[in-house]
Amino acid sequence: MVDNIVRIKHDRVENTVSTDYPGFHNDNEDYSWDLTKFKSKFDIKISYISERVANFDLINIDTSVSNAFRRIMLSEVPSVAAEQVYIFNNTSVIQDEVLAHRIGLIPLKVDPDLLNWIDNSVDEKDKFTDGNTVVLTLDVSCSKNPNASKNSTDPNELYKNSNIYAKDLKFEPQGNQLEKFKSPVVAADPNILIAKLRPGQEISLRVHCILGIGADHAKFSPVSTASYRLLPTIEITEKIKGEDAKYFQKLFSTGVIGINEQSEAFVKDSRRDTVSREVLRHERFNGKVKLGRKRDHFIFNVESSGAMPPEEIFFKSVRILRNKAEYLRNCPIGR
Repeated sequence: MVDNIVRIKHDRVENTVSTDYPGFHNDNEDYSWDLTKFKSKFDIKISYISERVANFDLINIDTSVSNAFRRIMLSEVPSVAAEQVYIFNNTSVIQDEVLAHRIGLIPLKVDPDLLNWIDNSVDEKDKFTDGNTVVLTLDVSCSKNPNASKNSTDPNELYKNSNIYAKDLKFEPQGNQLEKFKSPVVAADPNILIAKLRPGQEISLRVHCILGIGADHAKFSPVSTASYRLLPTIEITEKIKGEDAKYFQKLFSTGVIGINEQSEAFVKDSRRDTVSREVLRHERFNGKVKLGRKRDHFIFNVESSGAMPPEEIFFKSVRILRNKAEYLRNCPIGR
């Protein structure tokens, strides 16, 4: 039987190396990878899914595969972001290049599957088309508010368009984009501040937004973060009762350890544990508890930047990994 628990000691971590994949075997048992066996054991458990965040478990899967999903979500799932910013007039205090950079980092709510990839072999003047580019415009100028209170010191009341937000970027449909897109392209977070203006200042620009991946630039990454951790394991090897149980409970995160009616400590929810190893510093609990992490149980947390739902980002990462595997399978040996 393969020991899949990473053992946590007070000064070291043991059993970190896995030889389960791919195709390890010895004289006694065969651990070679088998698709049917994998399907029978693999499981996904969803804790919660919201508009921006998904938390789920991948169970009985190797680290290499889980980490591939994480890396693909970060750097290979395509999304749409500003690529070219054409500034016609900018009399604000923000330099043109800083203004363009701020606009480029604004997540856009648009389905990347509706756009084609830019063909870099095409001449520059023909490169951007209605099939591969979304156009946004920003035309704002600041002026005094004649109806403002005389004693007011609030710029939002004294001036019109004193603050320029992401919601001020307007979608300018090209070709048949009005029919293709179910809704106008807007910023995922409309209240991102782009610039501050004062009377007499104005900004006029045009933005070309295209498909890209996070490996090329962070602005194309569809996730704010995509991370995983191994499921913590806590094994109480000797009974801990009374005052010791109460003290034992305080050494873990809230909700990890419970105390039953017999005043005995028990593991209530190891998932909440942060594996701080604080309990291993106390002699009174020496030999009474074993800490570890389950090596093939991954708790994923995917936070979308708003471009698309977090579950869609994960599904796309699975599709990309499958395509990579198919490509390798069909490659002639030696090429």
